[in-house]
Amino acid sequence: MGQGIERVKRLRWLCRRGMRELELMLEAFLRREEEALSGGQWPEFEALLACEDDRLWDWFQGAYDGDSSKFQSLIDNIRQRA
Repeated sequence: MGQGIERVKRLRWLCRRGMRELELMLEAFLRREEEALSGGQWPEFEALLACEDDRLWDWFQGAYDGDSSKFQSLIDNIRQRA
């Protein structure tokens, strides 16, 4: 269980962004999915957090590109509940 808590702490830190609007969306998803994330689910969320803020913001605004396709389901999930 300790590893799950540490993972969520790490993800929470990675959700900190230079753009407040983006940070709020990511943090809301993290809160909603905290149990699943601590259990190792949503590995693509960690990969998504490695992307640059401007790309993430474009994707969340609907400007998809070839790189966004691997995150499409996750992006849609985050956007629907933001």
